[in-house]
Amino acid sequence: MAITTIATIILAVSFITMLLLRFPIAITIAGSALITIMYLDVPWIVVGQRMINSLNSYTLMAIPFFILAGAIMSEGGLATRLINLAQLCVGAVRGGLGLVTCVACMMFGNISGSAAADASSVGSVLIPAMKKRGYNPEFTVGLTTAAAIQGVVMPPSYNMILYAVAAGGVSVSALFMAGIIPCLILLFALMTTTYLISKKRNYPKGEPIPLKEVPRIIKEGLLSMMMGVIILGGIFSGWFTATEAGAIACVYAYIITFFVYKDIPLSHTVIILKKTFRTVAMVLFLIAASGAFGWVISYLQIPGMVTNSFLGFTDNPILILLMLNVLLLILGAPMDMAPLILIMTPILFPVVVELGVDPVHFGIIMILNLGIGLLTPPVGTVLFVGCAIGKTSVWKTSKALFPFYLVMICVLLLITYVPQVVLFLPNLLGN
Repeated sequence: MAITTIATIILAVSFITMLLLRFPIAITIAGSALITIMYLDVPWIVVGQRMINSLNSYTLMAIPFFILAGAIMSEGGLATRLINLAQLCVGAVRGGLGLVTCVACMMFGNISGSAAADASSVGSVLIPAMKKRGYNPEFTVGLTTAAAIQGVVMPPSYNMILYAVAAGGVSVSALFMAGIIPCLILLFALMTTTYLISKKRNYPKGEPIPLKEVPRIIKEGLLSMMMGVIILGGIFSGWFTATEAGAIACVYAYIITFFVYKDIPLSHTVIILKKTFRTVAMVLFLIAASGAFGWVISYLQIPGMVTNSFLGFTDNPILILLMLNVLLLILGAPMDMAPLILIMTPILFPVVVELGVDPVHFGIIMILNLGIGLLTPPVGTVLFVGCAIGKTSVWKTSKALFPFYLVMICVLLLITYVPQVVLFLPNLLGN
């Protein structure tokens, strides 16, 4: 048996074994890479070099900024203000609180870029409110977690930045623009599903908002949404890069939270920074570990083998894209989103390039696909967050999620086979 074949088996077995033993995912990735390198008799220093090199990217600087900006706005009562604005827009119809959840999650995702933050911030307010108005508990949690997935598709999503780095320099600005239309389609699909279910179950309409409260709600809601406008407007107009946009977003979030809304004292800055540093450290360690892992799979020529396997089975791009979607949906169940992006992008990227699929198009396919994985047991991070807030069973909530699973898969197939849905804005704006 060839040495590369044995090394590939060692890499796969060590990775799966450490994963089953519940090692932290970053340790699993780095550890399996190190074990394989030891077998190949490659100097250990290569692991360290590749880990450091993977962090030597200007684009990655955007991630800490966006995480910090989202943390500041999340702690400062942003979710409540966006919920009030959403309720003003769609809350008066049948199933109003459910529709508010969909819109509020889209608005909050435009700022936080995180599905988990979306589910926890919006869900902590709306899940108890919906349960109080007579909504089925599992339905409320399922709806909130499904709506939170908009946060990974709607820019600024730091998962898009991870994909851009893993794919070897895909434009972050183009990815941000490419996510807007798919997210709006997903919003419409979720709202339609929510309305139909609410009408069938006779869920109540939302409570009317007093007329005197409308100006304040609009003002505070627009101030909150302005951060997303600044980020996207600046990037799309070419005034600043994604990294610079993240820094500007932090300044805006800080001013709005501490000097305009004043919901939390300035002393809370230390708590926010501690949470941000913890999150950023985990993300950067994961990126570093994936850099070593990516070098190993490239050294073993695994991407080439995967490409040949797919093309050897069929050269029909429709079937290959379908198989890639199924593969990512399956992998999204036992693994979290960020490590899968960093692991699978170097493996699958050559396949889609060979098919002539635009890298930006494939990026949005992967992001939405793995976003659905955040809702599927046994490692559905966003699902667990929602169930913890709503105090519901994971399996019962998964059943309630079934219509939303179908809707999201339909949107996934739409963006997979109608690439102009994804590429219209990047092409229009010259990215």
